[in-house]
Amino acid sequence: METTYHDKLKAKMDEYAHSVYRVTRNFPKEEIYGTVSQLRRSALSVILNYIEGYARIKDKVHKNFLEISYGSLKESKYLLHFCFVEKYLSREEYEKATGLAEDIGKMLWGIIRKL
Repeated sequence: METTYHDKLKAKMDEYAHSVYRVTRNFPKEEIYGTVSQLRRSALSVILNYIEGYARIKDKVHKNFLEISYGSLKESKYLLHFCFVEKYLSREEYEKATGLAEDIGKMLWGIIRKL
């Protein structure tokens, strides 16, 4: 079975969301309603808006959801940086998550440009 560009991107987004959930389990308890909540919501928003946009038929509506997904990706990337500076993340966790975010961003931006 051939894996499409859409499947590859969705798999990366899924991995990203799960990795964010995994690393935030070790954050300080006082951050549960702060950075943990915001980072998890923004990481999930990346894939959820992509999926919803993919299901839309009209190009303008589809593009809007992709742009929201891209914005959520940028938000989560900043939060990862913030959490790294605050020492909630190890360098390895930070680099893995941001590397994945970079790959997703390039793929997503490529689709947005074509619409």
